[in-house]
Amino acid sequence: MSEAAPGIPDSAAYATPERAELASAIRNLIDTVMSVEDVEAETLHTVAQEIEQLTFRLGRGRDEGAGYRPRSHGDYLPRSPIVGEASPLSPRLDWEIVTRDDGSQAVEARGTFGAAYEGPPSFVHGGWVACAFDEVLGIANIASGNPGMTARLVVHYRKPTPLFRELLLRAWVDRVEGRRVMSRAEMYDGDTLTAEAEGLFVQPRPELAEKYFGPRS
Repeated sequence: MSEAAPGIPDSAAYATPERAELASAIRNLIDTVMSVEDVEAETLHTVAQEIEQLTFRLGRGRDEGAGYRPRSHGDYLPRSPIVGEASPLSPRLDWEIVTRDDGSQAVEARGTFGAAYEGPPSFVHGGWVACAFDEVLGIANIASGNPGMTARLVVHYRKPTPLFRELLLRAWVDRVEGRRVMSRAEMYDGDTLTAEAEGLFVQPRPELAEKYFGPRS
């Protein structure tokens, strides 16, 4: 079942080992393209043509967005740009739900950002740090039984966040006031706090939720 939408099965097309294997291979390709320098032009041209052929084998033409269709929120996590095992864009932060000392639910995520996520030389782009916070905060909200849409996200960048090092993110719900959910998160490189975030999330009214995401059974 999907952690993003409890009670809704993950899409069989995306939650498969083969899809995860393909995404991992593409992720390695992206990292290599962003890293290698001394490659002959002819080799780059040949590889580009081979990739085009593989793209067509997967059933897609050149039209932008070909094959895309709106999907239920139930298969979001496998396609997530941060934690999605089926997404080649994802740095693959593996996460788990943990119990805090006060008995509340929180999320811990671990993962590494590669060359594709570089901002300042050898460090993660701040926009990707913010994106990671938004994702783990959302998961923490769901884990606590308080899902909501992001209304405000404030990120405090304490230290540069390094590439190619395993990072730890912690996220939890701080308090809930009606439909407003206030959550917090931290990012660590070892024992060093590199960034922290404060998020405000709002639970949409049922009629708006249906308008945005369609009817839910």
